[in-house]
Amino acid sequence: MEAAMDLMRRMPPGRAETALNALLSLIPDHSLDLLSQVDLPLQVCMDKESVKEYILCEYNRDADSYRSPWSNKYDPPLEDGTVPSQEMRNLEVEANDVFSVYRDQYYEGGISSVYIWEDEDEGFIACFLIKKDGQGKRGHMQIGSWDAIHVIQVGPEEEGAAHYCLNSTVMLSLTTDNKQSGTFNLSGSIRRQMSMTLAVADGHLVNMGKMIEEMEGKLRNSLDQVYFGKTREMVCTLRPPPEVLNRRLPDS
Repeated sequence: MEAAMDLMRRMPPGRAETALNALLSLIPDHSLDLLSQVDLPLQVCMDKESVKEYILCEYNRDADSYRSPWSNKYDPPLEDGTVPSQEMRNLEVEANDVFSVYRDQYYEGGISSVYIWEDEDEGFIACFLIKKDGQGKRGHMQIGSWDAIHVIQVGPEEEGAAHYCLNSTVMLSLTTDNKQSGTFNLSGSIRRQMSMTLAVADGHLVNMGKMIEEMEGKLRNSLDQVYFGKTREMVCTLRPPPEVLNRRLPDS
């Protein structure tokens, strides 16, 4: 199992589903652990009732159906599908509205979904999802995708405070195609965890939003250093930019 997880951490997001299916056939006894721990690129579906798109994941799945955060209904229809309590549902509706504004301001588009359900420890768990596909505005990127998964476990309130444990995963994939670089593909994923105990005077949603905002900033910096920074270093070493080559040429 440890070797399988190590392999999946090094697998490009575009090939993660194929690799996961292969591992499930090789080690079927660990299927439950693999499905619960491995993050795959997010898929999108349309809620026909509200005419809004929502994101599919393991957290809104019951059997072969997925629950929409907008209508709270399963597609395909599922009579005995699991749904959150009324209190959690009210928080879920508010979280989807707020997170949609957050996504629009930070990502200028894309799709977001939030799912919230009760936890066995008298707390609750919230899953915040963002998916954005598209083409770069400056024309350098041919196509790219960004999938962000934030899962927060919130403990029961004690003396006006609650413990929050956030697990975040970001999967990035982009392809460029221009005369200078040719066809180039860069993809990878990064996962981080954060735990905090915060006062609940302003509400759980405010606390969770602050943690996600802080975590996404750290993840973007890490991606810039690990993937873009290292790639830039390797490319410039193998094929230095023209300005560097011109400085190396002897004076005529």
